[in-house]
Parts: sequence; structure tokens; C-alpha cells
Amino acid sequence: MARNAKIPRELSFEPFSGSRAVAAGLITRRMLHGPSWRRLLHDVYVHADSYDADDHRMWCLAVAARLPASAAIYGLSAAYLWGVDLLPHRRPGRAVVPVQVAVRPAARPEPHLMIKYTNLVLDPEHDVTSLSGMPVTTGVRTAFDLGRAPSRADALIALDAMLRRRTLTKTQLTAYIDHHPRRRNVTQLRELVMLSDPLSASPMESRLRLLLHDAGLPKPTPQYEVRTPDPTGGVKFIARVDLAYPQWKIAIEYEGDHHRERAAFRRDVHRFNALRSAGWLALRFTADDVLRQHGQLVQTVRQAIAERAS
Repeated sequence: MARNAKIPRELSFEPFSGSRAVAAGLITRRMLHGPSWRRLLHDVYVHADSYDADDHRMWCLAVAARLPASAAIYGLSAAYLWGVDLLPHRRPGRAVVPVQVAVRPAARPEPHLMIKYTNLVLDPEHDVTSLSGMPVTTGVRTAFDLGRAPSRADALIALDAMLRRRTLTKTQLTAYIDHHPRRRNVTQLRELVMLSDPLSASPMESRLRLLLHDAGLPKPTPQYEVRTPDPTGGVKFIARVDLAYPQWKIAIEYEGDHHRERAAFRRDVHRFNALRSAGWLALRFTADDVLRQHGQLVQTVRQAIAERAS
């Protein structure tokens, strides 16, 4: 008999509880120890063809199969399940990112390298929901937790991404904050909610907006569409820019590595020439500017505003 004929469809794609599968008659205990299956956690297995050490969702499903009733997936893992990938990128030799789990302080869960436990009391009615059968913090609670991170930049990046994904609204998050006013770093969260914007298209754009805010500069408009009148009386689209000060016709662009590709470079040349022809000043910054030369970056923007406003 072909090997695939012995694999029940219910067990072919996602992690499952070995004891439950055996009790249901889907597989035998002996078969679980064969080459077709990979053991992920105690009593949790996945089909060998579906195993991927870097698949965070696979690990979330595996962990969810072992969670106590009061626990839930939260933090960056919850955001990932909501469609917001803020997990650190794995490099060769770097450990796989563990699943973040919130458990009650009195809980004594089984330790595992792929699980990072945090003592946290969650309201099962308002803080936890079910995604693909997994207990996960709600979009609002996930944003509430990530928006209070020690790094203000990471916190704003998370808020922008959660809002962009439409897992919550500012109104919902503000209401939740009002009901939990004494939690750690809630003052920071209130400030960042006001600054957050679902139009911010990337983590670096979020960092750039925070730099400008902290320097006391005016708030720029994300993803602004530059348009000019055309000879027929209509409006001509020129470009969409990362950040803009429309009142001074200043565009601020973050240049990622993809801009080094030949096709992207040619498009950029055309865009910036078109912006210049329309009377716009385009300021271009790289990751090095944002992360290490931010003093010079701020000075460049400040000077451009001063020149254009005079």
C-alpha cells in the first residue's frame, strides 16, 4: 500500500494531539513513531511533509494544542496570527522565534524552547478570542500590549501595522485604554495612539515619523498623492510619496534596498524628475539615516521647511 494512503487527511497538514488522534482511531501509537511524523511538543505531532522549522503558525498551532484553559497566544505571536508579521527575521544560526504565551501567574506550564511564557491575567470575555481554533488575544488587546513595549519605535510600528491591517480602530483602542488607565507604559501608549496612522506603509516609515515628531517638527502626511492640473482642465497624477508636507511641497522618501534594483532605479529617476518639474522638493533617506544619522536627517528636514516657508 502506498505510504500516502495511510495518512488520514485530517492529520496531513496541521499539528495535532497524538493521544486524541489515537483515541479517534485515525492513527496508531506505533505509526506515530514512524518516519511520516515529526514530534513538535509532548503529544503534539505534524506530518513530515508539512514540517517547517520557520513556520511560526505551525508552532502556534502546536502550542495551542497544549495550552491550559486560561492561557492564550499573545504579543508578537498574536499579531502574526492577525496578519501582522513583526517577528524578527531569522538569520543562519539564529534560533527560531518562540511562541509568546500569556499564562496566569499561578500557572505552572510545561517549559519548552519554542514557548515563551509571560505571567498575565487576561479577561476571557474581552481579551481573548479564537482564531483557527487557537486562543489568541483580541486585536485590541494585542495592540494594547505591543503599544506599551519599552521601545517607542517598536510600539509605534506595531500600532501602525495593526491599524493598517484593520484588526482594530483607534476608537476601540482608546476606549480600552480608558478602562485600563493604570497599566504599565499606558501614558506612552496614549501618545503613540495619537501619532499612529494606518497609512504608514512600512516599519521604517513609522520610525521616520517618530523621529520627526520627537524633534518637534510638523506632522507629515503619509502616502500622499501628488497631483497637478493638466492642460485639459483635469488633474494629473505625479507620484505617491511616503511622507509629505503639501503646504511646502516637500516629499520625504525612505529608500529601501529594493530601490537599488535597475528597474526600481529607473522608476525612481522618472518619479523624482516629475516631482521636481511640479515644484516639489524630494528628500531621500536610507536605513542608515533613520537608524544612525537621525540628527542629520532631522536637520535636513528642518532646513528644507525653513527654506520653503520663507
